[in-house]
Amino acid sequence: MNTFDLTDEERELAGMVREFADTVVAPVAYEADRTKTLPLDVVAQMGELGLFGLPFPEELGGQGGDYMALCLAIEALGRVDQSIAITLEAGVSLGAMPVFRFGTDQQKAELLPDLLAGRALAGFGLTEPEAGSDAGATRTTARLDGDEWVIDGAKQFITNSGTAITRFVTVTAVTGESGGRKEISTIIVPSGTPGFTVEPAYDKVGWHASDTHPLTFTGARVPAANLLGERGRGFANFLHILDEGRIAIAALSTGAAEGCLEAAVDYARSRIVFGEALAGRQSIQFMIARMQARVHTARLAWHHAARLRDAGRPFKTEAAIAKLTASDAAMDNARDATQIFGGNGFMNEYPVARHFRDSKILEIGEGTTEVQLLVIARALGLA
Repeated sequence: MNTFDLTDEERELAGMVREFADTVVAPVAYEADRTKTLPLDVVAQMGELGLFGLPFPEELGGQGGDYMALCLAIEALGRVDQSIAITLEAGVSLGAMPVFRFGTDQQKAELLPDLLAGRALAGFGLTEPEAGSDAGATRTTARLDGDEWVIDGAKQFITNSGTAITRFVTVTAVTGESGGRKEISTIIVPSGTPGFTVEPAYDKVGWHASDTHPLTFTGARVPAANLLGERGRGFANFLHILDEGRIAIAALSTGAAEGCLEAAVDYARSRIVFGEALAGRQSIQFMIARMQARVHTARLAWHHAARLRDAGRPFKTEAAIAKLTASDAAMDNARDATQIFGGNGFMNEYPVARHFRDSKILEIGEGTTEVQLLVIARALGLA
């Protein structure tokens, strides 16, 4: 099978999620964006479809699929609503996947069933006010006091951290020093833990229906057994999770780029200017042709990275290339689609306007464009 070919099962999955996106997600997307509200009924339906459990084993309550399957679903959702797509992406990649990868049997048994069914969400607290791309600059601390971790610090830009169904957040924290370097570990902090405060939601440029909060920890105490993975391996483990997440963000970006392309084609065919359809103008044709080329290239890039990941082969560089290519495509296509729509493209009820606002974060989240370039340069032996 060619790397970029989809199986019949994968095509069926993509088609099913695309139909769900068109019939369930799209009709409520504008109102959710306008009111800055994550529609939990939509999240529940995504859970019923098995989307949150796609890449997990059936014995844990998952669907027995792979990362390719998850990313196909994310792309289909991102085409109509990036907020819903990132809720799925973060719910799996940053919420459930760390527990699946590094959790104890007891942690998996307690936490995964509800996460994989979409009955619960979880966040991952990595970024801090002074530790973003340089996540090794983490200042949040956790010290053992008897059989409890005592956590102090702050996190920011944490997705799925303050919803009514958020079960916990996993946070990176400095738990000591080793060889003169910070020992960074990851610890599970349940929602409602005394000393753990979910601050008011951000007033964001885009992704309005996605739940995002700053978090503060003031003497927050959790059991020592809430350590996730080996002590001192928290940052290293998260880097692996981040590589996978970049493929998923690339898939989301490709969906957004395709949504802009489809909207531009429809609008250009129907919009009459000076007695002719916009689509009859060569300048518009060329603009839309470039949009199609971006979608095609972005999709090939993330498909390749996902296939490598699922085959157990190295994929770090390919994931960076996919995220770089696809996030550029989303931003460029959103800009061009908005230009084709003219004044209508500046109105939030049109999806292209929301894509224009939403797409910028795709060049920042889960590793900025500059970080992707650095990863690629390092693979070439240049840095």
